[in-house]
Amino acid sequence: MQFYTVTMKKIILLLVVIIFSVRFSSQGQTTSNSSYDISAMEAKAQAAKFRSVLTLVTNNYDMIYHRCEWQINPDTNYIKGAVTSYFKPTAAAFNQIQFDLTTSLTVDSVKYHNNSLLFSQLAGDLLQITLPASLPIHILDSITVFYQGVPAGSGFGSFIQTNHSGTPIIWTLSEPFGAKDWWPCKQDLLDKMDSLDIIVTTPQVNRVASNGILVSETLVGTDKIFHWKTKHPIAAYLLGVAVTNYVFYSNYVPLSPTDSIEVLNYVYPENLTAAQAQTPDIINVISFYDSITVVYPFADEKYGHAQFGWGGGMEHQTMSFVVDFNHSLIAHECAHQWFGDHVTCGSWQDIWLNEGFATYFEGLTEERFFPSTWYAWKQNKISHVTSVPNGSVLCTDTTNVNRIFDSRLTYNKGAYLLHMLRWKLGDSTFFLGLKNYLNDPSLAGGYAKTPQLKIHLENVSGQNLTSFFNEWYYNQGFPSYQIYYSQIGSTVSVTANQTTSDASVAFFEMPIPIKFIGLSQDTTIVFDHTFSGQTFTAAVNFPILAAEFDPELWILSASNSITGITNYQFNDAISVFPNPTNENISLSFQLKNQQEFSVELTDVTGRKVLNKTETVSAGTSTKTITTEQFAKGVYLLKVIGGNINYSQKIVKK
Repeated sequence: MQFYTVTMKKIILLLVVIIFSVRFSSQGQTTSNSSYDISAMEAKAQAAKFRSVLTLVTNNYDMIYHRCEWQINPDTNYIKGAVTSYFKPTAAAFNQIQFDLTTSLTVDSVKYHNNSLLFSQLAGDLLQITLPASLPIHILDSITVFYQGVPAGSGFGSFIQTNHSGTPIIWTLSEPFGAKDWWPCKQDLLDKMDSLDIIVTTPQVNRVASNGILVSETLVGTDKIFHWKTKHPIAAYLLGVAVTNYVFYSNYVPLSPTDSIEVLNYVYPENLTAAQAQTPDIINVISFYDSITVVYPFADEKYGHAQFGWGGGMEHQTMSFVVDFNHSLIAHECAHQWFGDHVTCGSWQDIWLNEGFATYFEGLTEERFFPSTWYAWKQNKISHVTSVPNGSVLCTDTTNVNRIFDSRLTYNKGAYLLHMLRWKLGDSTFFLGLKNYLNDPSLAGGYAKTPQLKIHLENVSGQNLTSFFNEWYYNQGFPSYQIYYSQIGSTVSVTANQTTSDASVAFFEMPIPIKFIGLSQDTTIVFDHTFSGQTFTAAVNFPILAAEFDPELWILSASNSITGITNYQFNDAISVFPNPTNENISLSFQLKNQQEFSVELTDVTGRKVLNKTETVSAGTSTKTITTEQFAKGVYLLKVIGGNINYSQKIVKK
């Protein structure tokens, strides 16, 4: 595991078993800070324990709506309120209803049609309520829970009281199972509430940030009541509130000459100037995401940022909570509104559908707005993923929160899986597949698992992606390539060997790009690599001086080599390695007879920097040329003698 100095983002309060299934200073001006590693900031730490269940006891009803009425004063770590839940039973003999709620909170009463009901707060953080009679199946009904207390915000998450510049703030962060620490809910990855009202009473000095649209602000004595409403389906862990002395302003993303998306920013007063310089970046980000996927899913409500007291961000639906407004961070959290909020992972095994996508879309903003850093972004992800030989994108241990939110596998390898799918399918097909995935009526506003993404990509491409997902998603590791090429006339011959870092995959099938370089031109040819040792031929109508494997970093691979072999009369041969080189280069000769060669090295200006004669014996032998004294750059090596006239481009690193 790689260690980072950046503080972690989202805090996991609890999780023990599988619950089910095995980042523009102003608009048009952009400033990048690719040193942010969002996956590092989003690393989670386990702080408590979730109830261990094999069957969800909340699985016998459909949650339709919550009206959440809370009293929150940032001066005091406390919550008091009432949550009214509208639901439909989905099973017969429905005479009890269960909510997830920590026993650290006190339930004062439960009302059903103005009548008090019996209830029990059970071990395992379960509120069980006994109904007066069995309720009819599929008929809408409601119940209200009155409760109060100090939320079980163990560790750093769920419901936290802290301060900024001496001013108190309370904020929530519920992913994945922290919602029950501060309100009675149904926290699963099966059922979203269809709509939600959040009504918070707080002292007038404060403002309340939350989901959806701010319907009203009402003064009541020394307090103010903030009423937020969303009419979009929302998972329990994506509901969030933050309460402090915010100042606020809006940016707008144009949709048409008469329509726009509001970006509402709730900012600490002491950070207002800095925030106003940075948040306009989000205009280009949202417009870009709209152009490559679908229009921002919550355009009829808003998007927003609210500062909170943690070292990263959390993608609360329609209002991400962020520590600051660095490009990488806001691009990552914004991408979650499509991937994670609009379509949410259907199990924690599939968490890459949230985090891998957000990481890759953060990367796509590098490609679009900061092309000079795009190569380094990819290189950084490859280096991190390949720093360990094994590990799958599929989360194989959902009892381990560090594994669920593993930056190497869930975030970075997940992102590179998408990059390789884009390479394999082509841009137009890949992004059309994503649009179809987001527009699928069975997934939009709901939950998805990896096979459903796979089906959409197969449908638009006509390709069978079973092998790809088996190799890159379900199984482990990555390939290393050993490429050999030779040229006779205008024909280049290539042999592509491959080894793998983990035994779970014998071979990774991928189209492999090789760039052939001449003195004044180059060409990149893509070969469909289906087995190790496969040979290819292609036409290259200029003398090849050097070659590069995967020059644009489309493939997640490491420890690759590419060797040029020139074929001569009488099967005499020379090979040069390593190339590129840091210090020395070696010339390997395979000769039938002893021969004398002139060895020349010329820089790009045509200046001869080396000229020597070597006598080489018959058989296999190696001669070493020291290049330490030469500046970094490109050189042309010539070896001439007998029947051999050999040229090779050498790169000194």
